[in-house]
Amino acid sequence: MSASSGLTRRSFFRLAGGGVVMLVALGPLTLRAQDAPRLYPEDFNAYLVIGENGRVTVFSGKIEMGQGVMTSQAQMVAEELGVELAAIDMVLGDTERCPWDMGTFGSLTTRMFGPALRAAAAQARLVLIALAAERLGVPAERLEVRNGLVFVTGEPGRAIGYGTLSKGARVAKVVDEKAVLQAASGFRVMGTSPRRLDARAKVTGAAKYAADLRVPGMLCARVLRPPAHGATLMRLDSFAVERMPGVTLARQGDLVAVLHADPDRAETALGRLNAQWRVPESKLDQDNIFDHIVAQSTLQKELVNRGDLTAARARSERVFEAIFKKGYVAHAAIEPHAALAEVKDGRATVWASTQTPFPTRDRIAKVLGLDARSVRVITPFLGGGFGGKSADAQAVEAALLAQITGKPVQVAWSRAEEFFNDTFDPAAVVKIVSGIDRDGRISLWDYSVYAAGERGATTFYDIADARIRSAGRTAYGSDAEGESVHPFAVGPWRAPGANMNVFATESQVDTMASAAGMDPFEFRMKNLKDARMRRALAAAARAFGWMAAAAPSGRGFGIACSVDAGTHVATMAEVKVDPATGRVNVLRIVCAQDMGIVVNPEGAKMQIEGGITMGLGYALAEELRFRGGEILDRNFDSYEIPRFSGVARVEAVLVQNDDLAPQGGGEPSITTVGAVIANAVFDATGARVLRLPLTPERVRSAIDHRVPTAASG
Repeated sequence: MSASSGLTRRSFFRLAGGGVVMLVALGPLTLRAQDAPRLYPEDFNAYLVIGENGRVTVFSGKIEMGQGVMTSQAQMVAEELGVELAAIDMVLGDTERCPWDMGTFGSLTTRMFGPALRAAAAQARLVLIALAAERLGVPAERLEVRNGLVFVTGEPGRAIGYGTLSKGARVAKVVDEKAVLQAASGFRVMGTSPRRLDARAKVTGAAKYAADLRVPGMLCARVLRPPAHGATLMRLDSFAVERMPGVTLARQGDLVAVLHADPDRAETALGRLNAQWRVPESKLDQDNIFDHIVAQSTLQKELVNRGDLTAARARSERVFEAIFKKGYVAHAAIEPHAALAEVKDGRATVWASTQTPFPTRDRIAKVLGLDARSVRVITPFLGGGFGGKSADAQAVEAALLAQITGKPVQVAWSRAEEFFNDTFDPAAVVKIVSGIDRDGRISLWDYSVYAAGERGATTFYDIADARIRSAGRTAYGSDAEGESVHPFAVGPWRAPGANMNVFATESQVDTMASAAGMDPFEFRMKNLKDARMRRALAAAARAFGWMAAAAPSGRGFGIACSVDAGTHVATMAEVKVDPATGRVNVLRIVCAQDMGIVVNPEGAKMQIEGGITMGLGYALAEELRFRGGEILDRNFDSYEIPRFSGVARVEAVLVQNDDLAPQGGGEPSITTVGAVIANAVFDATGARVLRLPLTPERVRSAIDHRVPTAASG
């Protein structure tokens, strides 16, 4: 039930056909609580329905893009409701049927949406027990639930099914998220690793993605793109295109497209458009962008300011100064953006590969001049998102072209369009001044981050005198006046900002450990009071077989830690470096995570492995080349993502912590990869690389110069 769908409890019953319906009132995770009564006085978020056939339908605004939330959400419901996983049907990312949701990102599904979902299922269990108590004529305290049945304790023959209890019922309960949840010690479904609900469809090829969809009368669109960001269309000659049979030319504002029932003919027509552009002059490129970012950013937010930095510097035995850099990174999801739109009778239906169905619906409604209630966004499976399928320009393009032509329109970006239109992970700079005392404790921490944002910027180490500042409003790269410091669009990229901040922080910590002559594991433990981080670090060391030695030891061992999405991460790596070429071969990685209660252990390990594999890309190779607004990398021939041959042996360690509710799992492991590889390279060679990615050229240069940081004492 969407916050803008207009569906009330009464109208929902008409759609659901009765049964037991669990509703969660609009709250701070969906809509601002103070706005809910004013905007939608009768509206609720329906999370699950128990039908007369005994099946449970879960409605979730979240989407499935390979991270496994279709299965983990079903597991949470099955656990609290006392049903088999096979009895649950999942409806995801449909703005007409599902609860309003801000989007699937930030590792929020399990840790933020999960408690409400579990509470709805737990409340439904109590409702069914109450109905059964009336039917069976026994007190509710004598009843138990299992496998979709309510039975009398000690009398398994006296039982009644959920379907029977739901038949003819019109029960709607509002959940306040305070329902009693099952204890971890009694879990039957949570904490297990069943076969994923989407596994068969994806393995057999039956799963449908947005580009796979077809409807009668559909036109395929190819959109005219500028040669560079910021370019202005000065003249368009479409004479040749207008004479092509079956081709439709559509133009509205800045949108110019050619359409045909055959996508290849639409592509041919696009090539016959004669467009003249004015491209703004710019000397920015991937190497000088860092000075531009620092010069254009304003230090506007102080995240931490404690102690006396001047006095701390004077007391420090040694002081270290370093500047860390990272270039732009593309999402490079294997599935390019796609959408299919149909507009008729004042309503629009859009099937889109999107992480944000409801915000996308609202953007489409605004462009089409429709009420949001007249726009429906349906989300099929996504082939990867990583934050890049949040803006969804392709869905807006498809909807607008469908409105213009009066026919269904599919927009499927090519790989070149994907790279050009991407919202990139921003280039960023971090400046650090730090110090240690003669006992090897961190005595000073002065940290400034430019353009990466705040995620991962604050430190979990025990430092009395520290200042942490962020330049630019967010990871999206705006200065104090809201003007972008980037030559093209940037946006969230798996754990946005944290990858850069952790790379800088943990590289600096490693530098201090080496200067103190201490083993990097011992140095971290000495400067840590956080019990969860200490446990995670110890667990990683046991699994890795860590042996104490000060870096550089020549072994190629590295350590990096982070706290992200409520999860504590400790990662260790072993690398081999060819000093002649600078090529880094990552041999193995061990990642230990304390993520609270683990809903699906194998799923959690897969997310750890996936995050590390993706992280090897930004750590070793991925960096966008550009000239002004011109994107020079348009495909995988020049933009390198990890290949199977280059993926290390990965061991995921789950640190048990059943006293804590489930935390984030999709992003935390990626945050440490850049840092752990850089630290392992330092241990192998004594060379400190201060810029990501660690390309062979940069590693070789660092080896030749052997200048890890500028240090003074």
